[in-house]
Amino acid sequence: GGAAMSLLGMAKRLVCADVRFVIVGGIAARAHGSARITEDLDICYDPDPPNVRRLATVLADWNAYLRGIEPGLPFIMDELTLQTSPIMTLTTDLGAIDVMDRVSGVGDFKKVLARSLSTEFDGVTLRVLDLNALIAAKRATGRPKDKDQLPELEALREMKRLR
Repeated sequence: GGAAMSLLGMAKRLVCADVRFVIVGGIAARAHGSARITEDLDICYDPDPPNVRRLATVLADWNAYLRGIEPGLPFIMDELTLQTSPIMTLTTDLGAIDVMDRVSGVGDFKKVLARSLSTEFDGVTLRVLDLNALIAAKRATGRPKDKDQLPELEALREMKRLR
């Protein structure tokens, strides 16, 4: 749908800005055939300082701000903010994005990258978490909305196995 397309558009802009990341969460699930609608782009990024700097620059350009915080509070999107907050849920001019340097149930960026696969979107190659890692991540969070999605993801995995 439209929401997923605009979130993928955000991912495409990150690639164009040379930010290294893997898509995790709802958009990754969509890439594996999930029918569930997702409201935000979840990414795990490479914590290498030049990469963090590029990510912070893009997020600042998009006027990123902490989600669920009243507007007008001082918030500076920069490298330090990213380095001191292992996970941030942000709103931006382009849409909602969650940025993290590790994924529960999978590990740090290197492990996430090792358990990702590449997919084409609109002429750009994006990395998404593989289905097994996505299932492990959803299990590890323990949130009801993640648990609810497990049967669908496990069914998708079984269908892939049978093909």
